[in-house]
Amino acid sequence: MDIAALVADPTAWVALVTLVVMEVVLGIDNLIFISILTNKLPPEHREKARKIGIGLALVMRLGLLGTVAWIVQLTNPVFEAFGHPFSWKDMILIAGGLFLVYKATKEIHHSVDVVDNKEDMVGAGKEVVQMSFSAAIVQILILDLVFSIDSIITAVGMTPHLPIMIVAVVAAVTVMLLAATPLANFIERNPTIVMLALAFLLMIGGTLIVEGFGVHVPKGYIYAAMAFSAGVEALNMFAKGARAKKKASGTLH
Repeated sequence: MDIAALVADPTAWVALVTLVVMEVVLGIDNLIFISILTNKLPPEHREKARKIGIGLALVMRLGLLGTVAWIVQLTNPVFEAFGHPFSWKDMILIAGGLFLVYKATKEIHHSVDVVDNKEDMVGAGKEVVQMSFSAAIVQILILDLVFSIDSIITAVGMTPHLPIMIVAVVAAVTVMLLAATPLANFIERNPTIVMLALAFLLMIGGTLIVEGFGVHVPKGYIYAAMAFSAGVEALNMFAKGARAKKKASGTLH
C-alpha cells in the first residue's frame, strides 16, 4: 500500500494513533531510567546527555525498523531449557531486566545508605565520585537497545505498514525528548519521587525477566500500579505543601 492510500485509509489513522500512544507509554520506562541516570552527572552535562541518549534511541529504532524481517526472527526459539524454548528476544529481555534490577537496586542502596551520602563522604574526607558522561551514555544505550527491540516487536504486531511504524516511533521519541528535562528536574526537586521511580524501574526489570522466561505480564497491570503509586505520592506532596503553607501562615500571624 502506497503513502496516498495509507493517508486515505481510516484504519491506518486508527493504527497510527494507537501505536503512537503505545510507543509513548512504552517510552516512559526508558525516560525514567534516563532521568535518574543523567541526574548523577554534573548539571552542565545533564541536558546534553539526555538529548544524546534519546537521539541515539531514535537512530537505533529507525535502524531496527529497516531490519524488521530480522527483528521478527528474534522471536524464533534458539534453544530449550527447563522445558521452555528461549529466543534471542527472551535472552535480550532477561539480560536487560537483570541490568535494570542491578542498577535500580544499586541506586536504592546509595539512597538509603547514609555512608554514601555526599555530605557524609565529604565530611569523612572521602572523594565524591560522579558518573562520567561516557558511562552514562553507554548505560543509556544498553537500555535503549532492550526497549527499542521490545518497541519494534510491539509495532510489528500492531501494523504491517512500515511508514506508520516510522511516524509512530518519531512521534514517541519526540515526546520523550520534550518531556525528558522537565521530568528529570521534577525528580531532582522531589527526593521521594526518586525512590518511587527506582521502585518502578525495579518492577519493570522484574517484569522483563519473567517475560523472558515466557510468563506474560499484561502491561496494563504494570502501568496501573505505577499510576496508583504516583497518585498516592501526589497526595503526599499536596499534603506536605498544605502543612508548609499552614505553618508559614501561622508564623506570620
